[in-house]
Amino acid sequence: MSEQNDVQGWSSENQRQVEGTDPLERQTEAHRHVSHQGRGGAGVPQGGRQDALAGLRKWRLERDDISDPGGRVYRDKAGTVYHSVTRILSATAPEHQQKALQRWLERPDSERDRAMAAERGTQAHNHAEYILKTARKLAANAANKRGAYREGCDGLERPPSAITAWALQKAIQGAPRPAWSASGFARGLRHWIEANVTAIHAVEFSIHHPAGFAGTADGLFDIQGTLCICDWKTTKKSIHGDMSATLEGYKAQAGAYSLGLTHLTGIVAPSAAIVVARRTGAPSVTLLGEAELRRAEDDFLERVGRYFLAINPPY
Repeated sequence: MSEQNDVQGWSSENQRQVEGTDPLERQTEAHRHVSHQGRGGAGVPQGGRQDALAGLRKWRLERDDISDPGGRVYRDKAGTVYHSVTRILSATAPEHQQKALQRWLERPDSERDRAMAAERGTQAHNHAEYILKTARKLAANAANKRGAYREGCDGLERPPSAITAWALQKAIQGAPRPAWSASGFARGLRHWIEANVTAIHAVEFSIHHPAGFAGTADGLFDIQGTLCICDWKTTKKSIHGDMSATLEGYKAQAGAYSLGLTHLTGIVAPSAAIVVARRTGAPSVTLLGEAELRRAEDDFLERVGRYFLAINPPY
């Protein structure tokens, strides 16, 4: 069975088999089906991928705080339940990571520090988002006037990289300054984006997947000419700090976004970049090639399976 037909099969025959069962049980069955049969795809023809990607700019799920007020759970119009990517990753993190987080949260000033860290991260993300969205509009206008768009073998249209470089420079010149507390993080992201992004396909795109998860990635860009899922992070740790355990979770997160992107658009990204901005200096960048990104997808699906079995164990 092909991957495209596999997902279509889940959405019809298998859905009827579990109709009327508990929503969490349906998601567990969906995960078992998808992880056993393959990642799947939405069956989107190559010529329709640009429009399918554009459709991911808007979040189409509704947050469900009634049935689960303690976490990020969403529903679509049909009532299908999706759990957030970050919640799944947190719940399936290694035990030593969960204990370390708990110890940190028990510190007297943890709530204040957490709020400050969240604000810095938001400011840095917003700065990068403004630059990329502005540059995308500028590049689109310039490329349309010149008839310079070209469709790649992946079905996505691109302006010449020189137009993107010009648009990024213009966007950076007019970008609002971030708050002082976030300026170093924002500067690191800004410099990396200017030096590496050669085409802007999507600035923030939202995904969901029949295995029962949903989330939002920071962007889909060409990085030095290669299609790449990008995720921005911020940390106060120095460049010498050990982030190996945290990085494994970041890789699985990229795998989740890749799975969702392929399911909804048919686009198979050959790479991902995890860009960790720091208070000073250049970001720490981890690039995942195609083989490592496919392993990250497998890792995330395995964690999804553990997550749903833990909250909805079989009888």
